Amino acid sequence: MENASSNYFERNHMKHQRFNPFYCAIAAVLLSASALAAVAGNAATADAKSSVSVVFKQLNVPVEGKFKQVHADVQFDPANLAAARARIDIDVASFDIGAAEYNKEVAGKDWFNAAAYPTASFTSTQIKASGAGYSVAGSLTIKGKSSDVVIPVQYSKQGGVQVFDGVLPIKRLQFDVGSGEWKDTSLVADEVQIKFHLVVPAK
Repeated sequence: MENASSNYFERNHMKHQRFNPFYCAIAAVLLSASALAAVAGNAATADAKSSVSVVFKQLNVPVEGKFKQVHADVQFDPANLAAARARIDIDVASFDIGAAEYNKEVAGKDWFNAAAYPTASFTSTQIKASGAGYSVAGSLTIKGKSSDVVIPVQYSKQGGVQVFDGVLPIKRLQFDVGSGEWKDTSLVADEVQIKFHLVVPAK
């Protein structure tokens, strides 16, 4: 898989090969995955071992970028799921593709428009057990547009931490991410995969 870095984009000279900030907005969607993964954190912040990434295709070539900042307010007790809740806010400007110039473009008006919509959010409406993990339903808001999502989360407890893993597929155009020529899904695919691995302190 190509790393989302300047090397990928620099070797492409076509008009449509400049960096695609759309996946910043997708990274914002990460917050939903992060929200779920943080489910056991009781408002704890995920530690440095955590990772959230966004995988999309540009001209059918997989590209991956990483999201850095997630702020979680989570209340979770596996013995009382009815009272469980998660509120996640994401600083969309914290998405990092590995080069400052690309990061700046990511926040631009055509894509995430961070100046007008600096924060993306996820608010859970229901958290329930599902097999070996959990199913978290809630509202995901990106670029001022909200959509109901359900995120499957795999859970494990490892010593003093709880670990959450999962993948959330989304459609970028549903959130108006990528305007003008970037609506062309032959250039940048509509489907995006948000992958997360979060580690939070156990209660």
